[in-house]
Amino acid sequence: MSEELVPLTSSSHGRVSGKSWKAQKSATFRTQCSAGHRSNFEERMKKTTKANAAKKLETELKTEKNAEKQRRREITLERKNAAEERRRLEEDKAKMGARKTARLRRKAGRTKKIHG
Repeated sequence: MSEELVPLTSSSHGRVSGKSWKAQKSATFRTQCSAGHRSNFEERMKKTTKANAAKKLETELKTEKNAEKQRRREITLERKNAAEERRRLEEDKAKMGARKTARLRRKAGRTKKIHG
């Protein structure tokens, strides 16, 4: 009967926490990290510039999207205002037409009392 060895996860002194949600701690300061974990300055700066470029692209896309949304909103608002203006002008036109006909009736001598 051969026993298979179960490899232990790397933790302090080869012990395993048993708490799967606990992340393994690493050294806070770079000088305390092992040499294998340290990265040189150029690598870190490449990583940082990549992250900054991605963030810049993301913000540009967001602003573009918001600008498009705002443009559509303005177009809709302009159309709504134009429709309201047309409706108002039609009402005024109808009023003017009614006033003018009333004036012509009075001129002709026909009033509401006679022709109800």
